[in-house]
Amino acid sequence: MLPGAVIGWDMSAALALGDALGIPPLAMAELLPVVEAVMMAKLNEKMDHSNG
Repeated sequence: MLPGAVIGWDMSAALALGDALGIPPLAMAELLPVVEAVMMAKLNEKMDHSNG
């Protein structure tokens, strides 16, 4: 655990969101890890910049 850092998404919620958008679960399972890694890096970068 990293204090003040985002380390991941709730994957059940992400899969449910994909389902609501009509994206097949297999496609979501393939794409989410890559998307999640980029989003976590960008969110943490943004948080780091805003904390000065």
